Amino acid sequence: MANRLAGASSPYLLQHADNPVDWYEWGPEALAEAARTDRPILLSIGYAACHWCHVMAHESFEDATTARLMNEHFVNIKVDREERPDLDSIYMQAVQAITGHGGWPMTMFLTPDGVPFYGGTYFPPEDRHGMPSFQRVLVSVSEAWRHRRDEVLQGAASLRAIYAAAEGPTTGDRALSASRLDDTLRAMRSWFDREHGGFGGAPKFPQTQVLDALLRFHRRTGDAESLAHVRVSFEQMVAGGIHDQIGGGFHRYTVDGAWQIPHFEKMLYDNALLVRLAVDLWQVTHDPAYRAVAETTVRWLAQEMTDPRGGWYASLDADSEGQEGRFYVWSLAEFRAVAGEDAALAEAHWGLTAGGNFEGANIPHVARPLAAVASSLGITGDEAAMRLERARAALYAHRAHRVWPGRDEKVLAGWNGLMLRAVAEGARVLDEAAWRALAIANGTFLRDQMVRDGRVWRSWRDGHAAIPGFLEDHAAVALGFLSLHDLTGEASWLDEGLRLAATTVQSFWDAEAQAFFDTAHDAERLVTRPRDVTDNAIPSGTSLALELQTEVARRTGDPTAHHRAHYALSTLAMPMQRSPLAFGHLLGVAERFIHGAPAGAICGPDGCVLPVR
Repeated sequence: MANRLAGASSPYLLQHADNPVDWYEWGPEALAEAARTDRPILLSIGYAACHWCHVMAHESFEDATTARLMNEHFVNIKVDREERPDLDSIYMQAVQAITGHGGWPMTMFLTPDGVPFYGGTYFPPEDRHGMPSFQRVLVSVSEAWRHRRDEVLQGAASLRAIYAAAEGPTTGDRALSASRLDDTLRAMRSWFDREHGGFGGAPKFPQTQVLDALLRFHRRTGDAESLAHVRVSFEQMVAGGIHDQIGGGFHRYTVDGAWQIPHFEKMLYDNALLVRLAVDLWQVTHDPAYRAVAETTVRWLAQEMTDPRGGWYASLDADSEGQEGRFYVWSLAEFRAVAGEDAALAEAHWGLTAGGNFEGANIPHVARPLAAVASSLGITGDEAAMRLERARAALYAHRAHRVWPGRDEKVLAGWNGLMLRAVAEGARVLDEAAWRALAIANGTFLRDQMVRDGRVWRSWRDGHAAIPGFLEDHAAVALGFLSLHDLTGEASWLDEGLRLAATTVQSFWDAEAQAFFDTAHDAERLVTRPRDVTDNAIPSGTSLALELQTEVARRTGDPTAHHRAHYALSTLAMPMQRSPLAFGHLLGVAERFIHGAPAGAICGPDGCVLPVR
C-alpha cells in the first residue's frame, strides 16, 4: 500500500512511495506530529540518481522489520536534496561534524523542533566493516531519546552551535588584491595530479570550476603551466570512462584516480560546467577536439535530457535493471556483433578486451589514439574517423533498446540556468544555429514556466512549478538570461536578467550581515538560515550572486552593485586563499572582478545597447 509520498512531485520521493515506512514529506504536518508524539525525527536525504540511496532503500526501507522500528520510534521524513538544497546544506554540516565526511544517502536524527543530534550517511542492514547495522542504530537512538534525554539535548545544543558563524555579520578584514589572487591561483598547482590530471586521487571529480579559474588566469597572464594543467585534465577526462564514449555527456565522478571507472549517474550540472569549459578551451586554443566534445555533449542534452517544452531534466540514474552501470557496459562479443566490420578499429581505440575493465564487462575509454589505430590498420585518419562514427552510431542505436536508467524529469531552475549559460555562450562563440534555438527555447521555458511575479521557482515537473527558488536559482537563471541577451541582442532578455538581479538583492541580501543567504527573507524558518559560501559540485549561491552583481555593474555602471560585490569578495579573500579548491567558481569571479573582461558595445542613433565580450 502506498504511503504519504504517493502524491509527491519529486521522482526521488516517488521511488519510496511503496515502502512500508510511514514517510512524510518535510513540512508542518511532520513537524507537528513529532511534537505531538514526542518522537525524534528520522530525516533521510538523497536524490533520484544516487546508487547508494537505492542500495539502502532496498536493504532497509523495503524491509518490514526495519520499517516497523522506524514507524514505532520515529517520525520519518524523506527529502529530495535537489528540491531542498537548504535542508541538505544545513544537515550535511551536522553529518560532517559528527562523522568527518558527508555523502548520500544522508541519515539524520533530529529533535522535534529540527535540531540535529546524531547522524551518518549509508548504514548497512547488518554490522559490516566497522559500521553498525541500521537496525542497531535505530534501537540505540530510540533508547537514548527515551532514557538519556539530557545527553541527547546536550549533544543537540553542541551541534546547533556549528551554525552560529554563518548567521553572524561578515567582516571584510582582508583586502581583495590582484597579487593575493595570483598567489592563490598558483598555489592550486600543488594539488594537481600530474599523471592523470585533475586534483587529488580517488574518488576523482571533475573540479571544473577550478579548471575554469586556472584557464582565466592563463588568458590574462599567458601562464603556460596553468593552461597545461587545464588541457591535461580535460583531455584525460574526455579519454576516460567518465566520458560516455558512445552516447556523449559525462558521468558524475570516477571511483579510481585515472578517470576510468565512473559512478554512472549523469547530472545536468556537471555537463553544463564541462560544456562551458570546452567552449572556453576552444576559444583559447582553437583545437577542434574541444569543440567536438562540446558538440557531442550538447547532442546528448538535446536527445536525452530535453523536455518538449524546452526545460532540461535533472539527471540519469546510475542503475538500470538493479545493477550499477548495466546500461553503459559491453561484453566483447556483443560489441563486435553490433559494430560489425568496424569492430576491430573501435575496440582497439576504446580498449575493449575479453576480460573487461569493470566486473567482467567493458567501459569504453580511449586506450589508443585514433591516429595510431588508423596507422596500424593501414587507413587514413579521415577513414578511421568515419568508421569510428559509424560504429558509435550503431552501438548507440543498439544500446537505446536496452532498459534505460531512470531519468529524473524534474526541471531545476538553477541547474537549467547553468546549462542555459553554457549553451547560449557556445552558440555565440561557435556560431551554432541549433544551439541558439535550444538556448532560446530553454530561456523561454524558464521565463514562462518558472518565474512568477519576478521570483524564480525551484522545481518544475508535469506542468507544475513547486518550491520557492533559492539564491542559486535566481542568480543562475539571471546569468542565463544575460547570456541570451549577448546571444540574441534582444533587450527583453537583458530586462529579465536585471529584474531577477534586483530580486536577488531584495530577497537574499542581508544588510545587517552584509552577505547573501541561500534562502529568502520570507522563506520557511529552519534551525538556521543557511549560507554556504563554498563551491561544491555546482557554484554556491553566493558566488553566482556575486558574479551577477559584477555583471550588473559592468552592464549598467551601478556603483552599489560594484561595491556589494567588492565587499563580499573581500570577506571571502582569506577563505579563498586558505582553501582554493573549495572556491573554484568564486576565484573566477574574483579574477573577473579585479581584472575585468574584454567588452564592447554595439551602438546606434539611440545609444549603446548591447554589451558584448
